[in-house]
This record gives sequence, structure tokens and C-alpha cells, in this order.
Amino acid sequence: MEKVFERLMYASRWIMAPIYLGLSLILFALGIKFFQEIFHLLPNIFSIAEVDLVLITLSLIDITLVGGLLIMVMFSGYENFVSQLDVGENSEKLNWLGKMDAGSLKNKVAASIVAISSIHLLKVFMNAENIANDKIMWYLLIHITFVLSAFAMGYLDKITRK
Repeated sequence: MEKVFERLMYASRWIMAPIYLGLSLILFALGIKFFQEIFHLLPNIFSIAEVDLVLITLSLIDITLVGGLLIMVMFSGYENFVSQLDVGENSEKLNWLGKMDAGSLKNKVAASIVAISSIHLLKVFMNAENIANDKIMWYLLIHITFVLSAFAMGYLDKITRK
């Protein structure tokens, strides 16, 4: 009975596989949104204000960072919790694939969230005249919380690996 239960529990990790595949659909949706923004920008490129162009650029960078975060979570999560990716020897293989454990994935995700938050905060500062001061304070406080959390997680990971 115990062996059957353990095998069933171990096999249940495959429930995560469609979830990681679902993240690739979100990545596809981000790609559509990215190019939608570019197609809206191009016809107005000569009439758009420089500040607006920078804000759109920051939004595109934001989408790119979230896409990279999705790739990391999909591949590392799949490899850590479901099964190793069987990428052929002749095909391109990401150099970090198979080397990122759950702890380093957590730190990479935290660093990505800080980067995404930084881009968002920069967008807020560039549009500060249209945003209430109390909202700016909250954005800044949330960003500082992300930074401190990422630092704490990295520090804890460093002292526990020794």
C-alpha cells in the first residue's frame, strides 16, 4: 500500500506539466501585446512626444522582462519539479538549463520582479505630474519592499549554502 501511494504521489508531479505549458500561452499573449504596441506606435512616430515614446519603450521593456521571467519559471520549474528537458545535443541549449535549483530560481524571480518594478517606477516618475503624490509614495514603498525582500532572500540563500 505504501509503495503504491508513494508512486502515485511521485507521478502526480506531472499535473504541473500542463501548467508550465499554459505559461507558454501567456508568453504568446505577451508577444501579441508587444507587437500590438509597436503597430500602434509606428504610424504616430513623428507626432508622438519624446516622453510618450520613452514611456512606450519602458512598457515594451517591461513586457520583455516579464517574458524572460516566464521562460525561467517554465523551464526551471519543469526541470526541477517534473522532468529533465531532453534537448538534443545538436540543438541550442540554454547554458543555465539544468543548473538552476529551486533556491536559485527563487532568487532569479525576485531579481526579475525588482527589475520589473524598477521599470514601472521609472514610468511613474516620468509621468509624475499626472499621478497623485500619495500614489507615488505607495509605488515607491512597494518597490522598496520588493528590493528588501530580494536582498533578504539572496542573503538567506547565501548563508544557508555555506
